[in-house]
Amino acid sequence: MVRTLPPGGLRADAAHNRRALLDAAAATFAEQGMDASIAQIAARAGIGKGTVFRHFATKRHLVVALLCDQFDELAAAGTALLDAADPESALLEFMTTGVGMQARDRSFCQAATDIVRGDPEVRAASTRLSEVAEALTDRARRQGTVRGDVTGQDIVLLLGAACQAAMPVGDVVPGLWRRYLGVIFDGLRSEAAHPLPHPAPTGAQLATAAMNEDADEDDNEHADERVIEHATDLPGSP
Repeated sequence: MVRTLPPGGLRADAAHNRRALLDAAAATFAEQGMDASIAQIAARAGIGKGTVFRHFATKRHLVVALLCDQFDELAAAGTALLDAADPESALLEFMTTGVGMQARDRSFCQAATDIVRGDPEVRAASTRLSEVAEALTDRARRQGTVRGDVTGQDIVLLLGAACQAAMPVGDVVPGLWRRYLGVIFDGLRSEAAHPLPHPAPTGAQLATAAMNEDADEDDNEHADERVIEHATDLPGSP
């Protein structure tokens, strides 16, 4: 269940409805994938469709809010670990929490990120998460247990790697992602580390990649519209 607080300024009943919608959306997408309808989510939340659209104008807006909520939940978990006595264990716990969240709902995390990757709210939430990851990584670097050339941005990107590695058999072998997270974390340790052949991506590079992907999606949508318009102009079209 997603636990972050709703934005300030909402009445108590509106905040309750928004929270119920986000929790219902998370559960419904996990069970049925991204094709789940607003009507199904509303029914699960015990809320009318009209109330859904008062909070989220489109399904995309709902997906954006849910993805930001999950990023902020993980960021909050990481923030709580910043005072942990052992920085290495804190970083591993943060990564375990992050991969576990993705493993619970692989289809949503992948599809939602593809749909709204360039959204300003998603980018802002991703930046907040990266800042927490960098703070945790910096503590482990200064402790000397994590290699000095690893960044918080590396950590965020690696969260998906363990989940992706286990995905082909994840339904048959639940928890397999923990094995691959262990392999990844061993590669982060400073002991016997070799220099990495390429620097970590910067925040600016990731933002550019997100904007490029959004532009490609817009081009594809416009191309589909042109095909439909052309088809309706053909002789015999309805």
